[in-house]
Amino acid sequence: MELAFSGELWWWKGPAPWHFVTVADDECAALAAASAAVSYGWGMIPVTARIGATSWQTSLFPRDGRYLVPVKARVRTAEGIEVGDRVAVHLTLDV
Repeated sequence: MELAFSGELWWWKGPAPWHFVTVADDECAALAAASAAVSYGWGMIPVTARIGATSWQTSLFPRDGRYLVPVKARVRTAEGIEVGDRVAVHLTLDV
């Protein structure tokens, strides 16, 4: 399964701060339907993500009926993106 959407990069200030892009609502429904077959626990879904020319492997975090894409520092640096920037994200589920 492959999905493409755009969203704003935001920063979670929790005890382990991290940057995320929230998956668009339409794609969340498809991910929720596929999660039982691909999740490895706690609803986490393994994916290969891409922003611009930079790809990385990660897992989507479920939160409040939606999914979050964690965006590593090396991706933000390589693509020149900062909190508040709207980015196009491509996801491929790793099954």
